[in-house]
Amino acid sequence: MSPWILLAVLLIGDVQINFPQSAVATEQIALRWMHFVAGIIWIGLLYFFNLVGTPTLKGLEPAVRAKIFPALMSRAMWWFRWSALVTVIAGLRYFWMILSADAHNAGDPALAWHWMGWWLLVWIVAFALIYPFQLPHKGILDSAWVRAIAIAAIAVAASGIVLVLNANSQSSNSHLAISVGGGMGLLMLLNAWGIIWRAQKRLIAWTRASGEQGTAMPPEAAYFARWAFLASRTGFWMSLPMLFFMAAAEHYPFLSGITN
Repeated sequence: MSPWILLAVLLIGDVQINFPQSAVATEQIALRWMHFVAGIIWIGLLYFFNLVGTPTLKGLEPAVRAKIFPALMSRAMWWFRWSALVTVIAGLRYFWMILSADAHNAGDPALAWHWMGWWLLVWIVAFALIYPFQLPHKGILDSAWVRAIAIAAIAVAASGIVLVLNANSQSSNSHLAISVGGGMGLLMLLNAWGIIWRAQKRLIAWTRASGEQGTAMPPEAAYFARWAFLASRTGFWMSLPMLFFMAAAEHYPFLSGITN
């Protein structure tokens, strides 16, 4: 239905619409809208890379891939990395508002800084620990099972630590669920900018030169392609629990009973 037709129906039907007068409520809905839109672009492209793009490009002849890859990935990576950043920045601001409300309810506004500080530290350390398992290796370290178990163990440990550190009698389900889901989102952002984009911008430049000038791909191209693939695949699988916890923040209150 056209938005103009919908507006006309509302006006003719004399439907009463009352917008919240609170500045906080207005900011929260704006942040959530930005978070959702940017997140759909980000995760949608991540799923496209893993489910459609990469398998399709691998099946193309080298000459065809050399023409398609630079144009496709230059545009896709621009939307991918910037939508990731907008998603996380909007989410951090919304998360801070929840932390502040819980800290106020607990009678200690300084708790918000304590919770946010520990949260950032735990997930940044988790990224540092996961980083080596996303590098291309040989032997047993190249096993998908070894990578998956190690990365999952680190993510689960980080989740448990932030839940313990942020648990309080006034900690809401939204606070605790986002502590986990948002932490995984932060890992995915660091992957997007710290690994995937670093690798892909080299591959884009090398592939463009190969297609336009006929130069050979450098020997290290295979390493960077593998590195980008592993980081992208990590983000793909991590997005599943991340989306669960982000949805559970408002719709599945199973963590609000955790207290210290």
